[in-house]
Amino acid sequence: MKKFRAQPGFVVRAYRFALDPNAGQEHALRSHCGGARAAYNWAVGWVEASWWQRRAEESYGIGEAELTGWRPWSLPALRKAFNEAKHTDPRFAAWWADNSKEAYSTGLANASAAFDNYAKSKRGKRKGRAVGIPRFKSKRKARLACRFTTGTIRVEAGGRHVTLPRLGTLRTHEPTVKLLARVQAGTARILSATVRHERGRWFVSLQTEVKRDLVRVARPDTAVGIDLGIKTLAVMADSAGEIREVANPRHLSTALAELRRASRVVARRRGPDRRTGQKPSRRWEKADTARSRVHHRVANLRQDALHKLTSTVAAEYGTVVVEDLNVAGMLRNRRLARHIADAGFGEIRRQLDYKVKRNGCRVVAADRWFPSSKTCSGCGVVKAKLPLHIRTYRCDACGLVIDRDANAARNLAALAAAAATGTGVAGDQGAQAPKPRGADQKTRTTLPSRKARQGRAGGATLPHQRQQETRDRTQTEALTPW
Repeated sequence: MKKFRAQPGFVVRAYRFALDPNAGQEHALRSHCGGARAAYNWAVGWVEASWWQRRAEESYGIGEAELTGWRPWSLPALRKAFNEAKHTDPRFAAWWADNSKEAYSTGLANASAAFDNYAKSKRGKRKGRAVGIPRFKSKRKARLACRFTTGTIRVEAGGRHVTLPRLGTLRTHEPTVKLLARVQAGTARILSATVRHERGRWFVSLQTEVKRDLVRVARPDTAVGIDLGIKTLAVMADSAGEIREVANPRHLSTALAELRRASRVVARRRGPDRRTGQKPSRRWEKADTARSRVHHRVANLRQDALHKLTSTVAAEYGTVVVEDLNVAGMLRNRRLARHIADAGFGEIRRQLDYKVKRNGCRVVAADRWFPSSKTCSGCGVVKAKLPLHIRTYRCDACGLVIDRDANAARNLAALAAAAATGTGVAGDQGAQAPKPRGADQKTRTTLPSRKARQGRAGGATLPHQRQQETRDRTQTEALTPW
């Protein structure tokens, strides 16, 4: 299926608004989302039925040429088969006409994408974890969502309502004047709308094609290096010598006491049990909703704080240097996983990538093994070891004494000038990333094992370079941002 591409000078952007539907409109919203779920389950069952039939026929010794044919899972094929089945299938015949055709198209499109992902993963053409066979969606656990691509989709002139196919005019909880002004000026065009139930509320996301407005940043010739951490969320050092710190709000840690109380209330209620088929009580559902409200508030506060931070950085600096952190690996540390997840390192990187480029600036990602904390920002000497509990950097060569995070931020800022010359910055074509000993290799003296034997997998001695203690060394060129 051909992907949509925005016309030159335009970008695709989503505007998300909370809805305030009445009782009838909320019933219609749930009906549409339920129709999408039912269509998805029908498509999964329809495609997999041919798989099981072929497997059964093979067990009977039937030849390959006589086996039941494979059913296609492309979106046009699923639409054609569903339109033929909905009139006679007792699961849809009585109520399918109550919803818009877009509800069923949403479920069929999701099923087609799920089968595509499974096929690509099976062939090794999809990155990430292996994707299994699509499964049926539960009525109780499935996320309520429905997408509209055709029909009447518009923002009303009053700035407080949106109109969707078959659902009519819905009131929004917040004004839509920003999108309305762009639509009236001809600089935006609504492409589709997605309604979704999240965190106890209904939201509508309007996907639009918006004219790209390049905003000149306040300091286009200034580069900034951002060092992320737990004690301090971000330490920013720019090429002008200014160092700023952004405190870590620790939203989850602040709400842990309230979360514990809400969890104790949930534990005292009669909850669901899949083994015995026990259904949750009304009091358990109310307590679980109250606990979920705490989690949702923490997520909203974190998202708001990160957006404010990244928007401030993108509006001020012309070049932003960030670290290529292995966040997934850092989350395996059981002592720091909760604090790292609460800080949102990956989300900061994601937001900076598109916000900085939106203003016509650039993002430079330092190599993952670049020793930003171990390198002296004054003379360029690299320490062999710098444990995490040492928060002050002391250079033995030049005597520089500086905060550990501030030193790392200054080294990152210095990489902005070196990005164009190829000094190990990720994204620079042909660059060889520096991998100093102490960053990705063992730095302590390794003694050969007494039980080591020649030819054994674990008994071979390490190379001569790794058996010696790594000492401080000086780089060929000191990275100085000013």
